[in-house]
Amino acid sequence: MNEPETTTRAGPVPTLRTHYLALLTPLILTHALQSAGGLLDGFWLGRLLGVSGIATAASFFPVFFLLLSLIIGLGAGATILAGQAWGARDAAQVRRVGATAFAAALGVGLAVAVAGTWSAPWLMQALGTPPDILPAAIRYARAMLLVMPFVFVAWAGLSLSRGTGDALSPMWSLLAATLVGAVCTPLLVSGTSLGAAGVAVSALVAQLAALAVLIQRWRRAGHPLAPGAGWQGCKPSGAIAKRMLRIGLPAALQMLAMALAEIVLLGLVNRHGSTATAAYGAATQVLSWVQFPAMSLGIAAAIFSANAVGAGRRERLPAIVSTGLRLNALLTPLFVVAAHLLAPFALRVFLEPGPVLEQAVTIVRTVAWSVVLLGWSNVLVGTMRASGEAVVPALLSMAAIVGVELPVAVVLEARFGLAGVFWACPAAFLAMLVLHGLYYCHKEKKDGLSSQPSVALGATGGRAPGA
Repeated sequence: MNEPETTTRAGPVPTLRTHYLALLTPLILTHALQSAGGLLDGFWLGRLLGVSGIATAASFFPVFFLLLSLIIGLGAGATILAGQAWGARDAAQVRRVGATAFAAALGVGLAVAVAGTWSAPWLMQALGTPPDILPAAIRYARAMLLVMPFVFVAWAGLSLSRGTGDALSPMWSLLAATLVGAVCTPLLVSGTSLGAAGVAVSALVAQLAALAVLIQRWRRAGHPLAPGAGWQGCKPSGAIAKRMLRIGLPAALQMLAMALAEIVLLGLVNRHGSTATAAYGAATQVLSWVQFPAMSLGIAAAIFSANAVGAGRRERLPAIVSTGLRLNALLTPLFVVAAHLLAPFALRVFLEPGPVLEQAVTIVRTVAWSVVLLGWSNVLVGTMRASGEAVVPALLSMAAIVGVELPVAVVLEARFGLAGVFWACPAAFLAMLVLHGLYYCHKEKKDGLSSQPSVALGATGGRAPGA
């Protein structure tokens, strides 16, 4: 347990748990807004276009996840390097990291848009998209791929902001994006000939709104990343890009392995028809909500660890890990229980009562409990990545995906049909946790770090000079 807060003339010194909770609240709300956007898109697709609309979007999800793995890796590197610069109180370095991250995000996004748009028909066919929705799926994929440069740049901005401890600006930015999407999506889906592809145009407008709010908040706060005179001479740096790659590439490869696993799982699901694809897509939307605390704790652990490393205080890392693990044990089960109880009602946002809805409920209840395992694993990986150990944790995750999840999915699908496919996710999360836990213990013993149950973050919570 955390030690009691000590009192000085300046008032109580916040414990690490207090700092965690202060950062977790906007992080969880940010994830909620991201999922709310997807939920609203799914709602309008389901209500305006029926099951075929849901299935069309679901058929593209693994491709979107595959491409997004690139910017997630870049974002992880940007978050950690910005966090280290912030912990060292170096505003100029924060800007250099920002310039490099934005340039890389734009370049990768443009490459993805060009290559992906050209290959969309092949991708959709290779996924085994049911023939009755194939033309619509191809149109939807092309439209979404063209929006990727804006998605990538916005993601980079949100990641940089979080790295400096500013989780509120991403939250307000995504609130603006969600509100814009809530208005634009139904108008474009039902009021134009775009159909499901109208979601992509709505996403474009929403990303622009998010960027506008993010920049405005940076300006008002005098943040180092705000456009202004401080950016003079801050150009993309090859040295920073290399460091970003060393951190982000393993994370991207891990996400890539997860995306490939999703593609394999979707291929197995597609063999059971478009109704199974629709159930899978709706269940994925609900499960994304269950992962809020698990994902947020991993990000928070990475931010605090990066700040500690930048401030030259590596001895804080064990306390950051232990606090994150305990909070996951308290918070994530609340979301899991809610998912089990509310799944039949939440899924009616996407699906009408009937066999497809029942299938989706089964998927949610099969997978939800294992998110607790994922949360513990995320805390360990976030801390190791921020402290410079990015390759081995990513390789261990990939080993769990390739060596456990995929074989289990194939074997259980052959034995139990569609219901067996989704037990592969809990098996993979358990394998990840065991592997990451063993490696973290090995690293902690090797580095000689002793646990410190309560620390004040000091420079990690302050402003960088020149901010």
